[in-house]
Amino acid sequence: MSNSFSVSKGDLLISEPFLPDPNFERTVILLCEHNEEGSVGFVLNKPSHFQLKDVVDEVQGFDVTLYSGGPVEQNTLHFIHKVNDQLSTYQTIKKGLYWGDNFEQLLTKINVKKVSPGDLKFFIGYSGWGSGQLESEIREKSWIIYKNATITQVFDTPPEILWRSVLKEMGGEYKVIANYPTDPRLN
Repeated sequence: MSNSFSVSKGDLLISEPFLPDPNFERTVILLCEHNEEGSVGFVLNKPSHFQLKDVVDEVQGFDVTLYSGGPVEQNTLHFIHKVNDQLSTYQTIKKGLYWGDNFEQLLTKINVKKVSPGDLKFFIGYSGWGSGQLESEIREKSWIIYKNATITQVFDTPPEILWRSVLKEMGGEYKVIANYPTDPRLN
């Protein structure tokens, strides 16, 4: 299986089908930061059993699922969005996709209904790698890089089919991987 080692923010990291780390089993991670100091991303397809309103009292009536963003700092709350015209401070991940903002400003926008639940995705914790660590894991074929992530994939593809859906879209050998059973003994 070929795999490019070039990775940048905005890429999706697709876990190889039998990655032994249970934190990343069949995950799709949106890479939000990648530089010489390390990398940060959020798992897009691991919804938690909590809603944002369960952890932030100020958003009652704003029903949005919290996702497990990764195993690092699971006591922190992060978000990505597609509403840069509604918010003032954020980091651009790629055109039309943004990370973070002033949380107090976001709460105001939520409460005056200037943003909708479909514009945002919230995460508890994040996935992080130190300098050179992600590149090493890519060389070891733990991750498949997908460079053509779309806003629809990030926000609208149901989490239970995202891993398989992205691999199928990649085609070729990746389409075959998409159909691997979770337990290789069942193959």
